[in-house]
Amino acid sequence: MSERVTRSKTGKTPSKPYNPGFVETPGRKRGPRKSVIPSNAFDSDEYTPPPSRGLSESVELPPRGLAASNGALSNGDGAVKKDVNGYANGHANEVTDPKIDTTGQFEFGGSLGVSAMMIGFPLLMYYMWIGATFYDGHFPKPVAGESFSHFLEHMWYLVRTEAYPHRNAWLIYWTFFITEGIFYLCLPGIYCKGKALPHLGGKQLDYYCSGVWSFYVTIVLALTLHFTGLFKLYTLIDEFGPIMSVAIISGFAVSVLAYFSALHRGAQHRMTGYPLYDFFMGAELNPRMFGWLDFKMFFEVRLPWYILFLLSLGTAARQYENHGYVSGEVGFILMAHFLYANACSKGEHLITTSWDMYYEKWGFMLIFWNLAGVPLSYCHCTIYLASHAPEVYRWPRWALVALAAAYLFAYWVWDTCNSQKNMFRQEERGAVFERKTFPWFSYGRVRNPKSIPTRTGDSILCDGW
Repeated sequence: MSERVTRSKTGKTPSKPYNPGFVETPGRKRGPRKSVIPSNAFDSDEYTPPPSRGLSESVELPPRGLAASNGALSNGDGAVKKDVNGYANGHANEVTDPKIDTTGQFEFGGSLGVSAMMIGFPLLMYYMWIGATFYDGHFPKPVAGESFSHFLEHMWYLVRTEAYPHRNAWLIYWTFFITEGIFYLCLPGIYCKGKALPHLGGKQLDYYCSGVWSFYVTIVLALTLHFTGLFKLYTLIDEFGPIMSVAIISGFAVSVLAYFSALHRGAQHRMTGYPLYDFFMGAELNPRMFGWLDFKMFFEVRLPWYILFLLSLGTAARQYENHGYVSGEVGFILMAHFLYANACSKGEHLITTSWDMYYEKWGFMLIFWNLAGVPLSYCHCTIYLASHAPEVYRWPRWALVALAAAYLFAYWVWDTCNSQKNMFRQEERGAVFERKTFPWFSYGRVRNPKSIPTRTGDSILCDGW
């Protein structure tokens, strides 16, 4: 099926398709519109009229509150000019600077809210780590007769002595970081395009997706280092506190570097003028290195989920060395973390059109949570298992089997459901790329799916799951 030129490519005079095989959509009469893009316009792909519409039929769009021009949201209510080369269902008359956010809307409570989160995130991570490691998995709290000030002093003592970011922790963390960056660029992968970006005139960025190879080469390399004795995997458990401190410091450092680098290069996007808020949300939209290493893609897929999986793998390695076997509970966690990291890798090409890629900026929110928050706070079930003998937490065998069966069924539903959704979106645009990577499920694609057309040109899938 040949692809059609979308409205991001059409206007009064349709532009010539860039890619061979594209067929221009014939011109059609346009009706006047009373308003501009809705607030959720960026949540859908560029507008393409459904084939059932007549070529001369005017399209009535739903009421719209926020305008978009060159990628920046505004509060305009102006009518759309007939001869405008619009993106994402049209532009307002007023052309705004994509570097400025004119919505006046703030998330997370504005500057005060994001400041509280930037302070609270690291404190929460240390608190959970102390609870999992030193309080037998319970909430740390003052013991009977202990003053709160003495309790805080004890907490600080544990951080200073057990989570000091020493040289070896820095080497472990950043060696992994740089190695994954090399894997991103050098291992086999596929090319795909992202969503059309309004502020770039509808341009679609190219992405290189090598997540599948990166994940499996990472596993082979980690096991090789472990069994040769060059780097025991359970070192990640033994040095968890220091590594977490390194990750937290790195999250802040990279966020500062990303923010001021974008300002220095003039690459900022949708800035509000409130420094703390802009620092949290980010300044740059699509930061890259060497043309292909997309930082948002790199941080979102490889760093958090691979670290989480390696922590579970290290726990299994430690248990096998100490007890001669891997408990069912540790095996279950290892399986769960493997499947999720693998799913992120095999579905990497589907992330390119997600909200994180085409709308969210690269700021503290994405940087810190991918470098530190996700991998080193989602792992406390693993930390608990690693710090206790198997007989302490042993479940009946039947309960573990039932839990594993329930998890695998839930994974199958989750995997096929997301696959059906993405396959449907690809089929709408006439370019289907179906990867049969492990685990592949035939139900991940619905043939001739039923759908509900909408006035915006997109359709709603109402088939499959």
